[in-house]
Amino acid sequence: MACSVGAAADESNSTASPTARQPVAPVHEPVVANPMLDRSGDKRRGKASFYARMFAGRKMADGTPMLPQSNSAASKTLPLGTTAKVTNLETGQSAVVTIRDRGPYIRGRIVDLSPSTAKQIGIDHKKGVARVEVAPILVPLPDGRLKLGAAVADAGRVDLDRVASND
Repeated sequence: MACSVGAAADESNSTASPTARQPVAPVHEPVVANPMLDRSGDKRRGKASFYARMFAGRKMADGTPMLPQSNSAASKTLPLGTTAKVTNLETGQSAVVTIRDRGPYIRGRIVDLSPSTAKQIGIDHKKGVARVEVAPILVPLPDGRLKLGAAVADAGRVDLDRVASND
C-alpha cells in the first residue's frame, strides 16, 4: 500500500471512506543540524534574540562558557570565530560580536546575543526580539585565512595592521 502525505496527494487508491480519514498534521520546517556555512561576508537581516539566564556558564559550540557580559553570539550559518557588527534596525544602535555558538533554532531568527550585547543595542527584556542587520567584519576560511566582510566595505577603509594582528 502506498503512503501519501499532503493535500495534493493522489487519494484514488485509498480504501478508507472520506469521513474516516485522519486530519493531515501541520507541516513544520525541519531543523537542519548542519546547514551550509556562509563564508560570503554578505550582510543579512532578520530577528535577533538573546540568551536566557539559564545558559550562563554553559559551554558554547567553540568550547568557551557563555558569559552574560561578553560579546558572544550564536548563528546557524556564520562560521565560528566570525566577527560581525549587529545593528538594531529599530534603534540604530550597534555592537561588535564574535560568533561562538550555534542557534537560534526559531524560524526567522538569525542571531542570539549575550544579554549585555542585546541591552547595548536596545533589545529590552520585555520585547525580547528585534529586527537586526548582521554585517560580518572578519570571516574565518577553512584554510585559516580571514576574509573581510561587508562591514569593512561599508567602513570604506581598513587598518591592515589591525586586521593582520587578528590571525
